[in-house]
Amino acid sequence: MRRDSLPGTVLPPGSTDGGSMTDMSVDIRSVSKWYGSLAAVDRFSLEARQGSIFGLLGPNGAGKTTLIRILTTLIRPTTGEAFIEGCSVLSEAKKVRALIGVVPQENNLDRYLTARENLELHARMHGMRSADYRRQVDALLELTGLANRQHEFPDTFSGGMQRRLVVARALVHRPRVLFLDEPTTGLDPQSRRAVWDYVRDLQREMTIFLTTHYMDEADALCDRIVIMDKGRILEDGSAGELKERFAHAHGYELQFRTGLDRYAELLGRLPFVTSLVRNGEALRVTLRGEEFLKPLLDAVGTDDLKGVCLREPSLEDVFIELTGREVRE
Repeated sequence: MRRDSLPGTVLPPGSTDGGSMTDMSVDIRSVSKWYGSLAAVDRFSLEARQGSIFGLLGPNGAGKTTLIRILTTLIRPTTGEAFIEGCSVLSEAKKVRALIGVVPQENNLDRYLTARENLELHARMHGMRSADYRRQVDALLELTGLANRQHEFPDTFSGGMQRRLVVARALVHRPRVLFLDEPTTGLDPQSRRAVWDYVRDLQREMTIFLTTHYMDEADALCDRIVIMDKGRILEDGSAGELKERFAHAHGYELQFRTGLDRYAELLGRLPFVTSLVRNGEALRVTLRGEEFLKPLLDAVGTDDLKGVCLREPSLEDVFIELTGREVRE
């Protein structure tokens, strides 16, 4: 994938070359969405600055998808208001749709159109003139490394190539805000890193609003992260700030001479172990507090234990401490 700047940008409605009317790309004001007695989003407020990569994290059912659907004008909130580049998602939905690009979780490409035709159709749907969108399509195909496959159908592409085409399609009309909903799900490590590089380059041109279940992805990409659950914000800050704030979420690496699987099963049953990850021939655990280190060592004994070392908290440790270990459907 080539790493070049996108060709040009588009000004938001009502702005001039002197700059936007606001430096907040996304402005959410006490938004709620109720389904009967269930609050999918509950009095949610936040602001995301222009040119930032904003990460929204949460377990399944936390309300992330509902919030994205509100911001992209697919559903209306029950109460509250939200603005994209100063335009209301309620009263100026058409303007908002012209300002945003959306990369959904699924690769919803038109399988009966070639890669180029997918991009050109999207451009025409946004009312772009052929002279403009042809240059834009050429540039995006080159940028995403798909120029030599542009006349082939998506079903002939790998998962990583399809994902890049979905991103290119969202960029055809030169959006000011790009919504990426779990953009690297199902990709191999090489394709994931290629998408990461691509996202970093896009930050020069637009604001990026990212949802992901990969903590390393959020840690590597996002300037600011909000962790939400049950429709509400739990914590807000940079990855470094969140990890420093939850430094009490003590993590340790335990090295064993033998019996790693048996000890992993044992530690997974301990109520004060909040996360457990296998790392080669060692087990990385996070405890609810420092006082649980002795009960941990008492539980595993010393026969097979080769060493214990303190580990700095990760973003995953913070996430698990805030949202719990329970598996969500």
